Order: sequence, then C-alpha cells, then structure tokens
Amino acid sequence: MSINNINNGSPKAPVDNQRLSQQQQALNNGNAQQSSVQQAATAGVRQDSVSLTTYAQQLSQVQRKSTEAPVNQEKVDRLKKEIQSGDYQVNPESLAQKISTLESELFGTKA
Repeated sequence: MSINNINNGSPKAPVDNQRLSQQQQALNNGNAQQSSVQQAATAGVRQDSVSLTTYAQQLSQVQRKSTEAPVNQEKVDRLKKEIQSGDYQVNPESLAQKISTLESELFGTKA
C-alpha cells in the first residue's frame, strides 16, 4: 500500500539542527526573562484582602456582645440547680416573646 500526496508531493526539507537549537535557546531565554519579570512584579504588589458577608458581620457582633455582657453567677448557679432537680418551669409565651425580641435586635426588624 502506498500513500500519495504527502507534503503535497514536495520533498521534505532537511532539519537545520543549529537553527533549531538557536530557536529553542531563544524560547527558553524568553520564558526565563518573562518568569523573572512576573516574579518581581508580584513580589512588590502582593496584597491580601478579606471581605465578610453580612451574616459573618452579624455573628461577629453577637460574639462581641456576648463577651462584653456581665454574668450573674449566682443566678446561673441557681438555675443549674433547678434544672438538675427538675424544678425549673419554662413559660412558653415569655420564651417566644424573648426569642422574637432577640431576632429583631439581631436582624434589625420590628417585633
């Protein structure tokens, strides 16, 4: 089996090894120069930044408020004892109102 019309019938040009090595060397030098220029540019201009979502900002405010809030340790101890003994009673209406108030304070809505 024979293959016709390879290279449109024209003879194959001989490879010029010297020219090929010069082209490869020039390409390598160009890549090295470009890489060093990019490294120098990024080294001097590098800046990091952080952007918080609205939810993250609200969470940060809540955490800050919780660390600043005073703690009545006597009341905490009394409530712990009542819960452990089973004497603590939850008022569902009062609890619902307090949750609603907290959400309105956190998210800026009216209760």
